[in-house]
Amino acid sequence: MNVTLTPRHWTSNECKFTHTHICMHVKLRAFHIFYAEEMDMETSHAKLFPLLFILLNSAWSIASSSISQSFVQCLSSHIQNSNSSNEIILTRTSSAYPSVLDSSIQNLRFSNNSTPKPEAIITPFDESHVQAAVICSKKNGLQIRSRSGGHDYEGLSYVSRAPFIIIDLFNLRSIDVDIENESAWVKSGATLGEVYYSIAQKSKVYGFPAGSCPTVGVGGHISGGGFGTIFRKYGLASDNVIDARIVDVNGRILDRKSMGEGLFWAIRGGGGSSFGVILALKLRLVPVPPTVTVCDISKTKEQGATKLLLKWQNIADKLPEELFLHSVIGSGGNTITVEFGSLFLGPVETLLQLMQDNFPELSLKRSHCTEMSWIQSVLDFAGYSIHESLEILLKRQQFSLFYKAKSDYVTKPISEAGLEGLWQRLLEANTSYLILTPYGGKMSEISDSETAFPHRQGNIYKIQYMVTWGDGKDTQKYVRFMRRLYAYMAPYVSKSPRAAYLNYRDLDLGRNSDGNTSYAQASIWGSKYFKNNFRRLVHVKTLVDPGNFFRNEQSFPVFSSGRK
Repeated sequence: MNVTLTPRHWTSNECKFTHTHICMHVKLRAFHIFYAEEMDMETSHAKLFPLLFILLNSAWSIASSSISQSFVQCLSSHIQNSNSSNEIILTRTSSAYPSVLDSSIQNLRFSNNSTPKPEAIITPFDESHVQAAVICSKKNGLQIRSRSGGHDYEGLSYVSRAPFIIIDLFNLRSIDVDIENESAWVKSGATLGEVYYSIAQKSKVYGFPAGSCPTVGVGGHISGGGFGTIFRKYGLASDNVIDARIVDVNGRILDRKSMGEGLFWAIRGGGGSSFGVILALKLRLVPVPPTVTVCDISKTKEQGATKLLLKWQNIADKLPEELFLHSVIGSGGNTITVEFGSLFLGPVETLLQLMQDNFPELSLKRSHCTEMSWIQSVLDFAGYSIHESLEILLKRQQFSLFYKAKSDYVTKPISEAGLEGLWQRLLEANTSYLILTPYGGKMSEISDSETAFPHRQGNIYKIQYMVTWGDGKDTQKYVRFMRRLYAYMAPYVSKSPRAAYLNYRDLDLGRNSDGNTSYAQASIWGSKYFKNNFRRLVHVKTLVDPGNFFRNEQSFPVFSSGRK
């Protein structure tokens, strides 16, 4: 059955749901930002800047207008026989432009007047519209930001310092579920919630191992890795991609056969934005039992949370792969609370016995658990009642807030002294928390080089750090807090490199300064996300996009001529 979902123009890569029920990404313009952010305005030259800014703004306005008109004319000529171009091409003068732009800005740090805005937003109804957008952007010297959900933590799917357009894929979101062949073709503008809903309409005993936040877009989430509550059993979302469709730098639509195994390897864990615009992914569906069990139990520091977490670190990655037992650490009320949440692919009695054998200190009881179907567990981890209509998974509207996030991988248990020091720092900001995701299971069976995603065997768990706040005026305060917290954790996490997760994008790790960033410069951040896979990813980039058209602050560079 082909499920085509009604477009919602004014609503909306990876977020995770926590106990607080918060669901969690121009040379002239660059010159403006550089001076606004970096220069000392108290120097003797400061009085020259206002005049300089006026001149630059005037020059930029003229150049921008010319580029926009040329781009719109080019694109209109390619889609004149399709839907009305006014519905597909939204310029800055279009009435719908502000609403569409804001609809998928999930991190409010990037929703203000000083944030660079696109010359146009393209909302394609057909794959040919994406082809045309790539061709015309390249012709007019505009960069592309493709957006499927807007959950990227640093806003790279809708922000650029160079002249750019956004290709917003929310109209390209059809889902074709084939239960007989245990697969589904999903267009990249669909959300995870829409994918889960579509699978559930066909079968109650199939699922897909992706994230817990239903408004996350498929394209970015899956191409960057993508994990969820059953990844210890079935691997990452990207491990379960069996085909793909992508628009390359020349405007061609390629599938797995025509793109070749090198590019297909790269877009499974390496992200898609460095290589083209991902149109669709063919997913391998996985079997789930008719009954699963979800449990939650919380302990404060005073109730022994520290000792429990010490035990958790030693067993969570060694538990049977059917059990996902993660920990969420939060501060509030002058104490630390650790929530142990779990999903078990089986009945509650089996789980209780398993926990008694492996983690009796937690004192998990029947009252902490609920048996349900797998699709109901999707509702539960998304913060909804398990009795809610599944239609709620089709809602694309998301919760937006100010936040800064980082990530780490842990290869050895953190000591009690290390945890106590962490508690002290978390208490500095009562809106901060950590999510600890256990590895092991299937993740230890897949080679680091099987796909571009390298974080496999040897990792006990992954950490997501998050701090949120409610006012843009406090941004620097909380960003500095997060950086101090991250610095404190350095002795306790992976080293050489200190690894990070691409879908928790973090520009503090390093960024491309311009289109000519060297391999050595990009390795500063690239080795953290991709470890030994980084060089191979740059090699693929050099082959498929030698002119480095698809680029952003953390895209892959290309090798200089003669270097491989």
